[in-house]
Amino acid sequence: MFVLKQIFTNAYLWLPLLTGVGVQVFKFLYHWARERTPNFEWLVATGGMPSAHSASVMALSTLVGLRQGFDSVLFGVTLYFSLIVMYDAAGLRRAAGKQAAVINRMLREFSQFHRVEDAHLRELLGHSPTEVLVGAVLGVLVAVIFEGVHA
Repeated sequence: MFVLKQIFTNAYLWLPLLTGVGVQVFKFLYHWARERTPNFEWLVATGGMPSAHSASVMALSTLVGLRQGFDSVLFGVTLYFSLIVMYDAAGLRRAAGKQAAVINRMLREFSQFHRVEDAHLRELLGHSPTEVLVGAVLGVLVAVIFEGVHA
């Protein structure tokens, strides 16, 4: 029972998780208001403004820095992996999304002359550098506010 209590009261787990969920809910509500119809894919979709991945990992890194010290080994490790996640979101996954857009366009053009199995690749996979930066700033702010409230 003690282990469960530790897990359910672990801010290092729950703050980043709830930050990511909050960003996804924001994107869902934003697109619902904008398009006037709910699209539940936005609750789990990658891509879009702001980056939930960036917000989550930066909330974790900031919380670690605030509690363990910005010169701690743990902060260094979490920040390093946060930077990898953010680079991946803006680099590799964004490139894959651009490739999917090109392939989708090729399939549409090809299907005008040949019978093609109906296939569509997901194009919104990654983030622009701005989406990553806004997510990162949001994650830092969430952690700072959380620590200010719980100080």
